[in-house]
Amino acid sequence: MKNTSPTWTREAAQAVYDLPLMDLLFRAQTVHRENFDPNKIQTSKLLSIKTGGCAEDCSYCSQSARNGSKLSASKLIEVQRVLTEARKAKDGGATRFCMGAAWREPKDRDMDALVAMVEGVRELGMETCMTLGMLDDNQVFRLRDAGLDYYNHNIDTSERYYPEVITTRTFADRIDTMNRVQDAGIKVCSGGILGMGEEVGDRLDMLVTLANMGPAPESVPINMLMPQEDTPLADAKPIDPIEFVRVIATARIMMPKSYVRLSAGRSDMTDEHQAMCFFAGANSIFVGETLLTAENPEEDTDSILFAKLGLEAETVAGQSCAEAAE
Repeated sequence: MKNTSPTWTREAAQAVYDLPLMDLLFRAQTVHRENFDPNKIQTSKLLSIKTGGCAEDCSYCSQSARNGSKLSASKLIEVQRVLTEARKAKDGGATRFCMGAAWREPKDRDMDALVAMVEGVRELGMETCMTLGMLDDNQVFRLRDAGLDYYNHNIDTSERYYPEVITTRTFADRIDTMNRVQDAGIKVCSGGILGMGEEVGDRLDMLVTLANMGPAPESVPINMLMPQEDTPLADAKPIDPIEFVRVIATARIMMPKSYVRLSAGRSDMTDEHQAMCFFAGANSIFVGETLLTAENPEEDTDSILFAKLGLEAETVAGQSCAEAAE
């Protein structure tokens, strides 16, 4: 991977993570305030544009055709339906619209529709993000030329632990796709999932990999595993809430200019847990009742929480507070 930013090591990341919690939170909040408005949260909407029947064997995913899930496969949905949902998301205050397809990679026959989705969402004045699996150079260039702002491709966990979760594609495959996307000038959205049986060291190695990209991903989703019925991780032990907060804070310190997204798992978090995550530097969430196939807090619930905490949703698409300050 390219690396033009300061290099993080596991030892340096561990030293940050192991700080007394109050010191860790203070440092993370200080870094956060140097780069972002601490009372603004980016809100994004995620739409599944093709659900189920995926050829991958990701142990956490109910959309895999290999892991025993009973979720039926759907076809790629129509462009106009996507744009209708994007308008609803914009009317609800979302500034970024993310489109996800349960694929190993898109087929060439799907590209015209995907390009039309990107172009249509951009015409609405929203940032665009897609997650479609692996991409070849031609597909990357077509999405870039359509105006795709972000490409999501999570590395999920550490390189060491990755084969325990996924065997149908390698960790290197994921890195190759992200490099291809970055080389084309598309911003990267990449993070991982906590609570899959990994060790603390795996979580830190995941952050080191992301922070040492050149540049680090502009958006870093941190997911808390929501065990899905009929998947290999259906009975996974929940991650300790304080350990989760520590990862958020460490991510904020290691990637100061990135949006750190409190992603899947919020529906299982208390208000207090979410508040600690926001204080630790999380400044992005998904809105809407579902995240692909997982539950998510309803918009009214988020509005009530924001009011309690004095938080506001960002209203300017396409520019972060950090970018505005440069």
